[in-house]
Amino acid sequence: MSQTNLHPMLNIAIKAARAAGAIINRASLDVDRLTVTSKGPNDFVTEVDQAAERIIIETLLSAYPDHAILAEESGRSMGSHTSDYVWIIDPLDGTTNFIHGLPQYAVSIALAFKGKVEQAVVYDPARNDLFYATKGRGAFMNDKRLRVSKRIRLADALIGTGFPFRKGDNFKRYMKIFEELMPLCAGLRRPGAAALDLCYVAAGWYDAFFETGLHPWDVAAGSLIVTEAGGLVGNFTGEADFLYQREVLAGSPKVYAQLVPILAPYTRVITEDEAAPAGTATPAPVAPKARSTKVRAKTSTTGTDTIAPARSSSTTLTPLDVFIAETQPELVAELAAEEAAEQAAELAAEKPVFDIPLSPAAALAAAFEPMPDAEAAPAPVVTIRKPTRIKKEDMPPKEEPAPERKRSRRDDAPF
Repeated sequence: MSQTNLHPMLNIAIKAARAAGAIINRASLDVDRLTVTSKGPNDFVTEVDQAAERIIIETLLSAYPDHAILAEESGRSMGSHTSDYVWIIDPLDGTTNFIHGLPQYAVSIALAFKGKVEQAVVYDPARNDLFYATKGRGAFMNDKRLRVSKRIRLADALIGTGFPFRKGDNFKRYMKIFEELMPLCAGLRRPGAAALDLCYVAAGWYDAFFETGLHPWDVAAGSLIVTEAGGLVGNFTGEADFLYQREVLAGSPKVYAQLVPILAPYTRVITEDEAAPAGTATPAPVAPKARSTKVRAKTSTTGTDTIAPARSSSTTLTPLDVFIAETQPELVAELAAEEAAEQAAELAAEKPVFDIPLSPAAALAAAFEPMPDAEAAPAPVVTIRKPTRIKKEDMPPKEEPAPERKRSRRDDAPF
């Protein structure tokens, strides 16, 4: 698709991405003079991130002043707070690479309408590669149509990933993924910029990509580019509603399908039930009404535990509300205590387990497994009788058929 025939909103996003890329390229000529600020352990921001984000927001809001903004550095402080259109921005994905002079970073801009990404741009200023997509109109790199790889065997697949690097990340659990996956694929790569990794899946350079600990601005644009190139994107259990779940799996359809059963046991939903290792930071509280009680239903085939979806609360929050609550725990600490008390009261009431909706797999397992308190029905008694042999002399005589009379000419004579 020629850049002269693009959707107007996509054109504005490309203009903003190129403006930010120009700032990044100028700064890359002398990275040693940059002022680097730490947002947290192994999490850095420079004045380049901030300048690139400002030029992106100014460009977008000058064209669409009534749109909302969700950006890595400024959050939702800019733009409208009620619009159905939300620009999701990462001005410099791969800041650590940029600080060290490693040319593996990108500008990522996506436009979501009512929670669904419809426009996407990922710009690699170091190589001047522009990846872009409009929902339903395909994905492109520099006007060249993108297609995911055609490999169908996991043993031939090259897979991109990212390593957990922040305090509190369950690195040992991530190593278990590598231990299980490495013998099954052709190789793993970790360049350090998730937006570009997703574009590499769309271009067919990677066969798949997975990572945890991600934010919406890391994956929003790249995920649309993958799907428009014919790939699949979801969380580790294969669910498509992944944008605010802090984990992503993307790949060509065949490889994606083979990775889901491998990665599903390592999803964040399951790790929340496990005790955190000693010395790790306590995770930020989740929005109170988004919390829920998990139920484990034992399957009858493998004997392993399966997490059943939680009971929904009376107040429904959007994924964006939950994400903001996670990143701003001080706003929900008081409500979290109230919610904990409500949950304790519900558990004390000992409601039947089937009041809580189960996933299809868990419901099927529960349907064929008796309740723990139910008395097992006695097994039916089956008596097998030995066949009786009948003596030959006791058998009735066989009736021999009457001999057939020979046909004569008289039989054929007319009356």
